[in-house]
Amino acid sequence: MNLFETMQTQHPTLPERYQNMSEDELRSIVSRVKSEMGSRLFLPGHHYQKDEVIEFADARGDSLKLAQLSASQHEAEAIVFCGVHFMAETADILTREDQHVYLPDMRAGCSMADMANIQQTERAWAKLMELFDDTILPLTYVNSTAAIKSFVGKYGGATVTSSNAADMIKWAFDQKERILFLPDQHLGRNTAYDLGIRLEEMAVWDPIKEELIHEVPVEDVKVILWKGHCSVHENFRVTNVEQVRRDYPDMNIIVHPECSREVVELSDYAGSTNYIINQIENAPAGSSWAIGTEMNLVNRIIQEHPEQHIISLNPMMCPCLTMNRIDLPHLAWSLESLANGNPQNVIKVDPSTAIDAKKALDRMLERA
Repeated sequence: MNLFETMQTQHPTLPERYQNMSEDELRSIVSRVKSEMGSRLFLPGHHYQKDEVIEFADARGDSLKLAQLSASQHEAEAIVFCGVHFMAETADILTREDQHVYLPDMRAGCSMADMANIQQTERAWAKLMELFDDTILPLTYVNSTAAIKSFVGKYGGATVTSSNAADMIKWAFDQKERILFLPDQHLGRNTAYDLGIRLEEMAVWDPIKEELIHEVPVEDVKVILWKGHCSVHENFRVTNVEQVRRDYPDMNIIVHPECSREVVELSDYAGSTNYIINQIENAPAGSSWAIGTEMNLVNRIIQEHPEQHIISLNPMMCPCLTMNRIDLPHLAWSLESLANGNPQNVIKVDPSTAIDAKKALDRMLERA
């Protein structure tokens, strides 16, 4: 058996018949299986999913909220997670052994999470220990692999979300003199800056060159940022902000903290996905907004709030490509395979990895 055949056996691709079905046929399959399985099935949908998927979601939210909701579904035997791989991993870590998590398309990954693999991180940690001795506490954004969460948990650190990053960084500084922030440099930089840490006190670890980039003497470094980013949010530029200011002088600009420091600094508001949604929901009719986050969500917000003038901060943006791999045909295939007793694409985190990853998650959740 060659490598391609092995991969197909381990993670079968979408059968052709689902690709040839009409939208009505696909919708009928999803509706039927959901009805048949009832509370034995839970279908969480991330905010960035396509409308054709979100329509069938039992809950929508960010990755951590959906993982926690999955764990709270005591009657659910199967969780079909409509998000990306690291989100399904987190759900598997937090759910019971007798619950099973599935991902409709195994190609639904996250480029940010992939920018920090465990081999790179272990090499970086060894070199940073040589530079700083035992003065660093690792933190990781929940947008990371289970292996990275496990690494952080092993060394006394915790996970963070874009909503609680400030609180978790404060907590980390109560433990150690410095922090290593994985894998998104922008969230780490923006949050630390808001807490009063000067930009020059933040160094960047380049995992490709395996070197620390810093402006001040190493002993003055307080935050070590992993050189990673979100491929979606990094595409919001200063030029986009300047264009909105010219075209719509009275428009509010609100962005996600995964955007660069320059974009966040020039915007009116910055916060998590839930923060953005809540700001728009509570804004008065007639207000105008340019939103700097993923396009599926921006388009949904536009549809749900016709009383406001809402645009994307970057009109040339496309949706998150890996998140978009979860579509109606894959969802129908996943659910029908499950109903037929031949489930596909199970997500199972190795127990030894899950133990330390859960420590990192629990340290954060204890402070929620």
